[in-house]
Amino acid sequence: MLATSLESRMSASSDRHVRFPPGFSADHCHSGVVTTAIRTPETLEFDRCYRAVSSRDARFDGQFFVAVHTTGIYCRPSCPAQTPRPRNVHFVLTAAAAQQEGFRACRRCAPDAVPGSPLWNSGADLSSRAMRLITDGVVERDGVDGLATRLGYTPRHLNRVLTEHLGAGPLALARAHRAATARVLIQCTAMPMSDIAFAAGFTSVRQFNDTIREVFGLTPSRLRTLPSPSRTPATSAVGEVTLRLAYRPPLDTRWLHWFLASHATAGVEIVDTLDDGRWRYRRAVELPHGPALITVEPATAHIVARVAHLDMRDLAVAVNRIRRLLDLDADAQSTDAALGRDPVLAPLVAAAPGLRVPGAIDPAETLIRTMIGQQISVKAARHHINRLTGELGRTPSCATDGDAEDWMLFPDSATIAEHGHRILTGPRRRIDAVVGAATALAERRIELHPGCSTDDMRAALLALPGVGRWTADYVAMRVTGDPDILLDRDLVVARAAEELGVDLPGGASRWSPWRSYASMHLWRHRLSVTEAILGTEISSVPTSTRQPTRATHRSPRRSTTSPRRSTPVEPAQGAR
Repeated sequence: MLATSLESRMSASSDRHVRFPPGFSADHCHSGVVTTAIRTPETLEFDRCYRAVSSRDARFDGQFFVAVHTTGIYCRPSCPAQTPRPRNVHFVLTAAAAQQEGFRACRRCAPDAVPGSPLWNSGADLSSRAMRLITDGVVERDGVDGLATRLGYTPRHLNRVLTEHLGAGPLALARAHRAATARVLIQCTAMPMSDIAFAAGFTSVRQFNDTIREVFGLTPSRLRTLPSPSRTPATSAVGEVTLRLAYRPPLDTRWLHWFLASHATAGVEIVDTLDDGRWRYRRAVELPHGPALITVEPATAHIVARVAHLDMRDLAVAVNRIRRLLDLDADAQSTDAALGRDPVLAPLVAAAPGLRVPGAIDPAETLIRTMIGQQISVKAARHHINRLTGELGRTPSCATDGDAEDWMLFPDSATIAEHGHRILTGPRRRIDAVVGAATALAERRIELHPGCSTDDMRAALLALPGVGRWTADYVAMRVTGDPDILLDRDLVVARAAEELGVDLPGGASRWSPWRSYASMHLWRHRLSVTEAILGTEISSVPTSTRQPTRATHRSPRRSTTSPRRSTPVEPAQGAR
């Protein structure tokens, strides 16, 4: 590492003499050196960012990127290359901003293979909401006009705000997203390049080739042959890809195991308990271009995700939704440090470092399942949900290709709206509320997606008959990923707070802006007494903070003599 002091750098607001990065115009330069004013975004403090780069702190990977003027490349903060001098770098919030300025991706640290920024989940501003939708592929499917419509703004205003705050407009941000998807397909599959081009969202092979050369400084063919110590041969079958998903450690896999197992819907989801204490989550999921089967298994320092029977145009969407389900973009160390300073929560945080807030694979499904589970136990809710799925769910075409399981897709809103009164049982008021919500979703009178603001989603949900504050808060927390929603109306959370002597909600204001995570800690604390899973040791302990996304060998199918399905344990009455 260089010993250059931070005092030697020039002010972020003053002109800096930098070497000419590729793609920049030299019309006004002299002797190959350009004088330009480079402004660090207001949300990025130069000294703090440079300290993270100097220490190669992997916690900041994905939260900002380092643009190096002398080499014309951009890197992740933990890049193992020699640390550049302060005067030779500036920092940007997105890879798209670096690409827009003419920098190419570092081949050594693969800056696109990092966890997403937790800012996009924690922020309620327009930029954060737009980024959540862009990573879900909205621009590829609906264009910038469709993105702007979902956010409730004009395309011109959206472009102006994103350019000002993130350094790139929606088209440039989507382009960077397509380039990252293309790199994964190039290095992790044996697909022909022409197929990869359209699967990644490019409109032509020429556009694909030009973008890959600009972003990575290599042709697609050369990028595929690039040597990598962690790379494995691309042996995936057609429509199948296996990836390593990076996250910021620590990660409490016990909590995710319990949550997914206790809420699993028969036919839609299966949680396998493996021989050595590890676990594997599988489910059928509906994606924009058709259904797919996803498999998620925690491993050391990463999550192994396999997506099968996939229309490759949906790869980025599938990966994004898996990441949201497991909350893999969270900055767990910062959250734990903040909550750990509270004397009440400190023991809870120490007992479960890296606790996550599970997200939603399908927002509409999350709302329907949550409404069915109102004011009843998880066991009773699962009975009603299993019956609904068994009667109205449909078999995906991908489940007929020799899979041992009888997979089902959760019924869509229109089907529930039409047949829900016939299938659902229980109080008439609850049935009417569930069918009414499904009708509103089917008719698009209410839209649930990660780009909604928490306040708007909560207000829209509360306007539905039969939806109370607990349901609105819980659904908003899981769909938007808002880290600051206190589930003070949840019975289990309330009992845990009472046991610990915490006054909810007034006394919990000190936990802001991490009250969603505080709710999960209270929830887990109360259930850990009765739930065996929550008392076991964490099965996946990171040994390194370097976690790039790379292809992995497919796991061999386990013998049928090994346990295939866990027996979900029942949480206390009132838990959802």
